Amino acid sequence: MAGEARLKKTRNFGIMAHIDAGKTTFTERVLYYTGRTHKMGEVHDGAAVMDWMEEEQERGITITSAATFCQWDGHSFNLIDTPGHVDFTIEVERSLRVLDGAIAVFCAVGGVEPQSETVWHQADRYGVPKIAFVNKMDRVGADFERVLAQMRHKLGARPLPLTIPWGAEDQFKGVIDLVTMEALVWDEADQGMTYTRGPIPEEMAQVANDSRTALLEAVAETDDAIMELYLAEDEIPQKDLMAAIRRATIAMKLVPVFAGSALRNKGVQPVLDAVVAYLPSPLDIPPVEGIHPDSGETEIRRADDAAPLAALCFKVQMDQGRKLVYVRVYSGVLKAGAEVYNAGKHQMEKVARILRMHANKRERIEEARAGEIVGCMGLKNAGTGDTLAAKDRPILLDPIEFYEPVISVAVEPKTVGDQDKLALALDKLADEDPTFRVRTDEDTGQTVISGMGELHLEVLVHRLEREFGLKVNVGRPQVVYRETVTNEVEVVETFDRELGGARQAGTIRLAVGPNPRGGGNTFRNQAPEEEVPTNVDPVLRQAVEEGLTSGVVLGYPVVDTWVHIQGGAFTPGVSTELGYRLACSLALKKALTEAGPVLLEPVMKVEVLVPEEFMGEVIGELNSRGGSVEEVEPKGGTNILRASVPLKAMFGYSTALRSATQGRASFSMQFSHYDRASERGK
Repeated sequence: MAGEARLKKTRNFGIMAHIDAGKTTFTERVLYYTGRTHKMGEVHDGAAVMDWMEEEQERGITITSAATFCQWDGHSFNLIDTPGHVDFTIEVERSLRVLDGAIAVFCAVGGVEPQSETVWHQADRYGVPKIAFVNKMDRVGADFERVLAQMRHKLGARPLPLTIPWGAEDQFKGVIDLVTMEALVWDEADQGMTYTRGPIPEEMAQVANDSRTALLEAVAETDDAIMELYLAEDEIPQKDLMAAIRRATIAMKLVPVFAGSALRNKGVQPVLDAVVAYLPSPLDIPPVEGIHPDSGETEIRRADDAAPLAALCFKVQMDQGRKLVYVRVYSGVLKAGAEVYNAGKHQMEKVARILRMHANKRERIEEARAGEIVGCMGLKNAGTGDTLAAKDRPILLDPIEFYEPVISVAVEPKTVGDQDKLALALDKLADEDPTFRVRTDEDTGQTVISGMGELHLEVLVHRLEREFGLKVNVGRPQVVYRETVTNEVEVVETFDRELGGARQAGTIRLAVGPNPRGGGNTFRNQAPEEEVPTNVDPVLRQAVEEGLTSGVVLGYPVVDTWVHIQGGAFTPGVSTELGYRLACSLALKKALTEAGPVLLEPVMKVEVLVPEEFMGEVIGELNSRGGSVEEVEPKGGTNILRASVPLKAMFGYSTALRSATQGRASFSMQFSHYDRASERGK
């Protein structure tokens, strides 16, 4: 029972937002008000606690998700501050995979921006309940109502304002609490540590009453008990109202919204109270499901210290040359010094030390119980997405999905002697980041690194120098292309040769054709048993999978293509497994050549925030890069311009945009889809 009481008072949540919405500033206030830090760090001074990497402090952005532990109102918070830049989306993805709730921070001026949409939909995919904080209410152009409208329109959410701003821009005084119907004003002398609750001022009375009515109507729609009281025009007890809001939030029917300004230290504490009141504890979320690694049967683990161990490794970080693995414990107890079973890799691992994390500082603890998020040392083979379990009751949890990289550069050490050191350093970085890939180009012998964007690779190259003392030369960025086919063809190929002193023979009739874009590759063996024996099916499948890794146009992987084995020929005593395999490889290569092969390139969704007077120049610039403008949304003197542009045309765009708009426009982009290169202004 003690374990249940502890879990009821545990909250695992993340803070997510578009870059520059003020997410890290908000997190710094949370740490200060919860007593975790005694001085507020500011992003613009490079002193934010959660942005602890030198790269983050220099750039003023979050690059890696940082975990911390703090307490508020008798509750324990495991909090993860996630990056807002699209190049580091994997950090958000793997954090959301293990969190029970999230706070979405929106800029009151910028509203719902592209990366906010991405992380919001990621959270929806993982079924993570959310509350929202509309930040920067003190900024010129702040508009609380517009942000609510964008949440409805762009995110398909049902925002439920629980605090509304009292004033805006330089007149922003505080907030009105619609649950208690009080005005909250912060004391600026102690950095907002204290605030007072008082009666609602006269000028806000009408707005507050209207907003309260809208709040009750929205909650009544989701809750029968509140609906009865509301229709009967009875007084709704505050306790019942808050319980109904909690149920609707956890069921993802409503999103409580709060107003404030983190930089001005206003509006943060009500959000912390809301984490306690409305976000789920580990007991409020469904038990975690997985499969038995051997039998494949479904296994369920409840959040309970007494249940068998089930924990997910969701992040790997190299810490002064040693491997630190972040783990979410779903059930059971993880003890320091204990041996645990890595269910995916079928091997035992030893947990040397368990650490409670606070950004890059840590505190040693002896055990981690259900519902906790900790760092572990000593797990030699564990990687992102691996499950740690009890050997006698193994479970394999759903792994984490990774994004495919879209941009590559060649790197080489400045001194020949550093080649081995470079390979080792790149392997360590690839261990940390599943969206970062390293390969050796067979034709040139170059080491090629691939990632999610220019900034992603730039940061990794800087880390090579800083953390591993390696100076490297970097080639020009190269786009990661794909290939596909446009027609259906059928071919027959026979292989019949003597290899290794034995005759190897086989005949394969094979067809290929295009799948819909994004449909992936599919393989089917439809050959009659008398023409192609069933026992060679795995060999043929492997030959096809290998053949599709390198296309016939420029050697890029082939995607969105179906391959069917239609038939062949079997000669007793002559046809062999190897003969069939080699015939299949030859047939596939020939079919790909004849099926109208084309090059596919990554196309980006680009969003440009541009003042009205520069619209012509910006549209002309995008058109010259082979882009197509899809939507223009006016936004008070500026426009939001949305376009699709081939990634290869976006190199150097930030410089061109700055010079075309006197530095007044800004843009963001994220991967959209692959499209035929020839059709998009090569």
